[in-house]
Amino acid sequence: MSASDVRPTLALITPARNEASNLPRLIEAMIAQTVRPVSWLIVNDGSTDDTAAVVQRYLQANPWITLLNLPAVRERSFAAKATCFMEGYRQLGATTDLVGNLDADVSFDPEYLEFLIDRFAEDRTLGVAGTPFTEPGYDSTKDSFEGDTHVAGGCQLFRRECFDAIGGYRPSPIGVDWIAVTTARSKGWRTRSFAEKSFSHHRPLGTAGRSQWRAWFLYGQKDYLLGWHPLYELARLVFQSIRNPMAGACIGAGYISSSVRRPGRVLSDELVKFHRAEQLAKLRVVTSRLVRLRPVDSFSTSQQ
Repeated sequence: MSASDVRPTLALITPARNEASNLPRLIEAMIAQTVRPVSWLIVNDGSTDDTAAVVQRYLQANPWITLLNLPAVRERSFAAKATCFMEGYRQLGATTDLVGNLDADVSFDPEYLEFLIDRFAEDRTLGVAGTPFTEPGYDSTKDSFEGDTHVAGGCQLFRRECFDAIGGYRPSPIGVDWIAVTTARSKGWRTRSFAEKSFSHHRPLGTAGRSQWRAWFLYGQKDYLLGWHPLYELARLVFQSIRNPMAGACIGAGYISSSVRRPGRVLSDELVKFHRAEQLAKLRVVTSRLVRLRPVDSFSTSQQ
């Protein structure tokens, strides 16, 4: 960011349910940031552990951190996360240029937020920004098939105009953050995951309250419910099976089971059509590179 640019202001919201073991690591990472958010609201979503007490220990020394306690009336789910976040969003009000979700079980280096905020300063068309992430034995730049236009929900920053234009996070049984970033692209906003940085995710995705095998199976069901094109799903299964045959088998079983039962999808027909067009465009690029015996980078969408 040049000296003449004005750095956008940021507010963050962290929905937290029974995250007492993870929050100290995240809070310490936030305190160490070279550029902090104007405000950070941690929403205690009816936790039954010491989540609230952990946050309370940091409030006096860090007045930019606040705690909102919600009653214990919801089970842990993506829909509950959206409801929790949007309640926090209403509490914050429209006071910053950027707003973002920050999961309780992540951490990152001290320059992380400064880097992302400056990307918004450089590009007014940037609506959603984030980075890849790592878990033990997993790197989303290598092991995911989403690409760099998808922004992982663990740290997902929005330009406020974009967030309001898409209607915020909408309660859904699956894919709340995925729906948000895809909707932003469908409305003409640029979305980008910047590989120069990454965050650490300290719990395998989708495993809260379930086994890894079950989480993989639900990923397949999610792909069907979100309207993924069958050809793209097949490519994903091949991609995943090369890296982890069990993961590929479970994801495939989930997708096929939903294809047989044909439950109602959670997206509008227009959004399904938009994203399927994106998927087929990516498959054409990948196929072209394979035919020409050129390497395929599953993360980059700018391959030619």
